[in-house]
Amino acid sequence: MLGILKFGGGLGAIVALILVIVALLKQLVVLVGFLLAAVKIAIIAIFVLVVVLIICAIFRDRSRKRREASEI
Repeated sequence: MLGILKFGGGLGAIVALILVIVALLKQLVVLVGFLLAAVKIAIIAIFVLVVVLIICAIFRDRSRKRREASEI
């Protein structure tokens, strides 16, 4: 009887350990997914910022050239 209880306890510990590992892996997958989404959003935001800066530089250069042309 004691051997059966000892075997059941060991088996239960192994099953509990496997379930804890599976739960931690699920959390790790969720964390990696969140981090990937955050990186994608950051890349898109940086791209939009660069495009806006390029457009501002173009308009600034155009207005500077118009001012120089009107001064001449």
